Amino acid sequence: MQMLIIAGFVEVPEAQRDSYVAAFRDLLDRARRAPGCLDGAITADPLNPARVNVYERWESWDHVHAWRAVANAPDLDIPFLTADVQAYEIANVRPPFD
Repeated sequence: MQMLIIAGFVEVPEAQRDSYVAAFRDLLDRARRAPGCLDGAITADPLNPARVNVYERWESWDHVHAWRAVANAPDLDIPFLTADVQAYEIANVRPPFD
């Protein structure tokens, strides 16, 4: 099974970071219940007050595309200052401490 990980971060104005994270709570709850979603998180970074960490783990691109078609992401008026989110296609998975 090929797995996908979408991970990285966005930076938003510091005063708006917590609002940005909170706005995605419903979407994240729905995503975690979507077919093919193995995990997901949109969280405030503990070291950088402008940074929001993004993490998604999916069974396949088909699942990602199906989710994106119905996700209905919040339409926010919060600008990205920087962003670095990438998709990783994973060929092998094993416990990290073996």
